[in-house]
Amino acid sequence: MKSEGEAKIAIEKYADTVRRICFIHLKSQSDVEDVFQEVFLKFLLYPQPFQNEAHEKAWLIRVAINQCKDILKSFFRRNVVLTEDLNYGANNIQEDSRVVLNAVLSLPEKYRDVVYLYYYEGYQAKEIAKILNRGENTIYTWLSRAKSKLRASLGGELFD
Repeated sequence: MKSEGEAKIAIEKYADTVRRICFIHLKSQSDVEDVFQEVFLKFLLYPQPFQNEAHEKAWLIRVAINQCKDILKSFFRRNVVLTEDLNYGANNIQEDSRVVLNAVLSLPEKYRDVVYLYYYEGYQAKEIAKILNRGENTIYTWLSRAKSKLRASLGGELFD
């Protein structure tokens, strides 16, 4: 079990990353906050030490993705439609960036994860493969397909 100090340090380092990952999956501020709390509660209760900061960050990303998937699979989420504003965290974003964000959010889940981890978090395909438990070539394929879909939806050569 982690100490309160360790949890505060982790939250300071990784809060934005966890929230962004949750938002690209859930698109709901209240769900994002719920998952955020669950992820850091699991972090507190995780009994083993992490090998390094990269391992800690990858573990938090994996837990966040899994928690998001659990919420998306829930009965309530599948059977109830909420009319919540999807502009969470996007109020101060310029129009061009908002268009790109909407295009990324419209990608299938596997592509959203890969695009986010590669372009926003700066992970290499080999690292993403470990985080997502997929083959490295699969990650390259998903990145290529995601870029093609984004290029088609945005009508340009934005991601070359």
